[in-house]
Amino acid sequence: MQTELVKVCPVCNGTSFKNEIQCEDYTYRHQQFTIQQCMTCQLLLTNPRPDQNTIGDYYKSEEYISHTGKTNTLFDWIYLKARRYTVQWKYNLINSRKEKGAILDYGCGTGAFIHHMAKKNWEAVGIEPSDTARTRAEQLPAKKTLLLYKKLGDIPEKKFDVITLWHVLEHVPNPDQLIGSLKQKLNKNGLIFVAVPNHKSHDAQHYRNHWAAYDVPRHFWHFSQSNIRKLFDHNKLNLKEVLPMELDAYYVSLLSEKYKNKGTHNLVTPIKALLTGYRSNAKAKKTSNYSSLIYIAGHA
Repeated sequence: MQTELVKVCPVCNGTSFKNEIQCEDYTYRHQQFTIQQCMTCQLLLTNPRPDQNTIGDYYKSEEYISHTGKTNTLFDWIYLKARRYTVQWKYNLINSRKEKGAILDYGCGTGAFIHHMAKKNWEAVGIEPSDTARTRAEQLPAKKTLLLYKKLGDIPEKKFDVITLWHVLEHVPNPDQLIGSLKQKLNKNGLIFVAVPNHKSHDAQHYRNHWAAYDVPRHFWHFSQSNIRKLFDHNKLNLKEVLPMELDAYYVSLLSEKYKNKGTHNLVTPIKALLTGYRSNAKAKKTSNYSSLIYIAGHA
């Protein structure tokens, strides 16, 4: 494995880091990776990490369901059922804040969400770097025109009313640069929706190195609310809302219990996961630190 070392924090430009926790890649090679903390802004980052020539291999596992869309296990089936629900939930969320227009879904995976938006008469565009995931997205039946690209630079000159990143920002090599580039694609009154895991949540604190949302090495960055606010501030974006994704606490806890139990489930682990997910959401009602959060921003 070829690795690269992050020397500068993308949130605050800090250059001093300390080791925070060791996590295993439970999906692909079962290697250990170090998560460090920026001493200036407390961003957590996987460091060192696979370089850009090798990171693609870590998405090829049959267990990486967001890129394969396959239902090999009961929990894959649960994930896909939950995804169908959240696709409609995301549509309702966007539709309540913005009239129909042009939407860009950055990191659209196998295309479930962006296809749904096209069916709802949005002018829909998706970006997906993974050839495997993009091919699956292209194979979905579509009644409306849907444009899919490999990278942002492939899109013809165009502005969007809504830009979404559903659990994508943690995967990109330079999140600050990406947010800046996406802002240039956003209409004057447009909105950008960014959903990321939150390592300050109760389920993250409970599972520690078994927390599934660390997902090393595919997740380069592990954000807190203050980190996202700094990224938006640096790019002159005005943070308008922070909303919970409450289902994530349950699904992440299910996976975390599996990892904690040496890669298997028994009769007890789903019960433990449901209890942890419930506690996480209950505690977050006071702290706002849900397992995953959606940040909605617009031009400052």
